Amino acid sequence: MDTMTLAPAAPAAPAASSAATAASSSTVTAEEIKPLPAWFFAFEGVMSAAYDLFQADHRLLWALGALGVVNLVVSLTVLRSRLRLAKRMWRGKSTRKVAIGLVALRLGAHLALTFAGFTVVSAAGHFAFAAAMSATTVGLLWYAQRVSLRALAAEGV
Repeated sequence: MDTMTLAPAAPAAPAASSAATAASSSTVTAEEIKPLPAWFFAFEGVMSAAYDLFQADHRLLWALGALGVVNLVVSLTVLRSRLRLAKRMWRGKSTRKVAIGLVALRLGAHLALTFAGFTVVSAAGHFAFAAAMSATTVGLLWYAQRVSLRALAAEGV
């Protein structure tokens, strides 16, 4: 089984009867769960960098707002079929740990720098922080999805 797409490596045997497939319509099959595309993680990376991007240049607020709306629309339309994966991922402890860890990293890094006397005030510093947070978010979300897909594949969905 390919864990990145949850598609079986070999063709599956046909269903015994249509009644059996109708009865199992409430269960999720491996073919129904598709991974989130990499470009979606870029949206999430920008959203996690939004605070520092706004601090670097306040004129970016309209662009960040527009990207937030696009993110919401894409999530509810294009990625609608993948909401089951997202719901299952949020039930997992690792995804919640990633989300809490990212918030703690954001607050902790700024707090630690402030206590050390190196408060980020320049636009370049905020852009660097935004790039670091965006890369961290994309990497961790990709990792959380990969772990979730492996767990779903292992349990046979």
